[in-house]
Amino acid sequence: MECPILNLAKANELSALDALRRIEDGSLTATALTGACLERIAEREDTVGAWKFIDPEMARKAAQAVDARPAGGKLRGLPVAVKDLFDTADMPTGYGSPIYDGCRPASDAATVSLTRAADGVILGKTVTTEFAYFNPGKTANPHNPAHTPGGSSSGSAAAVADFMVPLAFGSQTVGSTIRPASFCGVVGYKPSYRLIDRTGVRPLADIFDTVGLFARDVADIAHFASALNGRANWRIDEAFDVRARIGLCRTPEWSEADQDTRTALETAARLAAEGGATVKDITLPKIFNRLSEAQGVIVDYQAATSAAYELTFCRDRVSKSFAERADVGAAYTFEQFDQALTTVTEAQAALDSAMDGIDVLLCPSAPGEAPLGLDATGSPVFNRLGTALQGPCLNVPGLTGQTGMPVGVQLMGRINDDRQTLTVGAWLQTILRALSD
Repeated sequence: MECPILNLAKANELSALDALRRIEDGSLTATALTGACLERIAEREDTVGAWKFIDPEMARKAAQAVDARPAGGKLRGLPVAVKDLFDTADMPTGYGSPIYDGCRPASDAATVSLTRAADGVILGKTVTTEFAYFNPGKTANPHNPAHTPGGSSSGSAAAVADFMVPLAFGSQTVGSTIRPASFCGVVGYKPSYRLIDRTGVRPLADIFDTVGLFARDVADIAHFASALNGRANWRIDEAFDVRARIGLCRTPEWSEADQDTRTALETAARLAAEGGATVKDITLPKIFNRLSEAQGVIVDYQAATSAAYELTFCRDRVSKSFAERADVGAAYTFEQFDQALTTVTEAQAALDSAMDGIDVLLCPSAPGEAPLGLDATGSPVFNRLGTALQGPCLNVPGLTGQTGMPVGVQLMGRINDDRQTLTVGAWLQTILRALSD
């Protein structure tokens, strides 16, 4: 069952920046935009299941309050979905666990407060896997509800893909932003580590936990990030003059890629070269062969400690899959954990020389199309490397697999080189869109 073809005149189908421009020039209101999003949710939520909590009347009142205030906020009137891993003072926050059903935190996560301060409209809370790990929630892929949307930011990716909301928060500790973005055919951005404040976001593995963002356009992501990170305006002009130097990096996990991902990566590289980029093959140093395993050790080890309360006092309400991964993590020795940290540090130090003369790496986002079934969220094998390196990762949509489901490609940059990564990503998105036009 494919997502219905939409009437592009509907406000909920506008990009975030297009909607913002219309709100600023008075041809659209926050109230009307929020209403269009709520109508779409009412139409499709029974099929997609993206939302954990939504109060339409609360959302409308928030939008009306924005319309009543003077102009000025960078996110003025834009509806934003919040992954149910982020604390919200006026909405329940459950972290994907029955232990916290109906829990009401005392305050918002920093990103939620910053969104409100920028006049964004918090639309509601989207489904997350349990504690942002592998046990899935109810969400289905909007392109075909028989397939997973990926995880752990399942609801956020699906809501953006299904035109329920233009912007959404996710998170990434392994592949929780890039993988669902690839499966759902949207832009997913994992910024450099700590570039966006994660106060008030439930931890899984502190060394890698990062706030993620979803939108349908890279330019929207850049603007959203600029409203949150306090840096200069990252707004991207579509009149690109990009002479990108791209490293085609199949990564040490290339054997896990199916034909759809192999074709997508080669197609993206070819089109980028035809569009004026310099593209050359990159083979990473041998230390990167151990990076994925090291990242997994660290995540499992820290997952066992971040959920110490739940595993000790509420274990009967923790899923079997989470408890099993935590038990694996608890069994690692300090020496194994420290060795994994050393591997990560050495790989991070080796990245600059590996990227000599290169602006970004072009890598797979996922092994292929979204797998069939809703009892798992797909493999994060192609996400561990980028998360471990702590630099920016960006899923660029626009390609599809053999059955017509989305297959994204991933750009990775040096740590804190997010602006460059986003600029190349916006340019590449226009190249891939031209292919489907």
